[in-house]
Amino acid sequence: MPTAIDLFAGLGGWSTGARAAGVQVLWAANHWPEAVKWHAANHKDTEHVCQDLHQTRWEQVPKHDLLLASPCCQGHSKTRGKASGNPQHDASRSTAWAVVSALEFHRPKAALVENVEEFTDWALYPAWVAAVHALGYQVAPHVIDCADLGVPQHRVRLFLVLTRSKAPLMLELHQRQHVPAASFLDFDAGKWTSIEKPGRAQATLNRVRNGRARFGDRFIMPYYGKGSGTTGRDINRPVGTITTLERWALVDGDRMRMLSANEALAAQSFPADTLRPNNHRLTMHMAGNAVPPLAGQRLIEALLKAA
Repeated sequence: MPTAIDLFAGLGGWSTGARAAGVQVLWAANHWPEAVKWHAANHKDTEHVCQDLHQTRWEQVPKHDLLLASPCCQGHSKTRGKASGNPQHDASRSTAWAVVSALEFHRPKAALVENVEEFTDWALYPAWVAAVHALGYQVAPHVIDCADLGVPQHRVRLFLVLTRSKAPLMLELHQRQHVPAASFLDFDAGKWTSIEKPGRAQATLNRVRNGRARFGDRFIMPYYGKGSGTTGRDINRPVGTITTLERWALVDGDRMRMLSANEALAAQSFPADTLRPNNHRLTMHMAGNAVPPLAGQRLIEALLKAA
């Protein structure tokens, strides 16, 4: 059975996808104790380490065939605006160098690295790629909407395929039929409130009115921000990107509510039996940071097939 390690493991999107693809995840790490706690709860056979990956002693990490990694993306994301220039985000961008350190020591056959598209705009991205090349790896960037892999969510991400090959390896990824948000929405659950309740922002009321005119009584809309404009989205298409904060509201006639944590995890393609915190905000944060397991599975399967 192929083996892997998972860097910046979080709730375990990569690891869950790897398991579904027939890969054994030997070791996983994150600097955040809460993330390690829940990754360990869902992956009991994996060795876990809670530490800053810049401080990892790679000789203590098991030898593996595949490295999976999702370095911190906040410092690259355009949604951070001017904040992306502050020292905290400079530090977050540097987490990508842990991937190079791991590759240098263990030289696995391949690696899959996930991030936002803006990762390639990082001033040090050319130097990072040069370091990966110096270790004998080719770099093949794939920009993928996870909805095209069967995830019920439009989530465009950069996946870098690193292989010890003569030329960059572009994976053969078959486009899947899009799965609608309706597949995971539960209109009988959740805490609903009246749309016309006192104090509701006029911008929200305008979005509801515009959404009704376009989609009828049931639809999804962004509760804040500019996503999906001012009209919302049809529930018969994938939901928009799940973020670390509550963003999507579900409208049903004269009532509305935010997506539940379970719905957010389902939108990310996590299995229904995934163990998670009993804290809504914490679960939403972990869900929004995760790699959709189904997307991870499809990528790993394509890589194993091509190898």
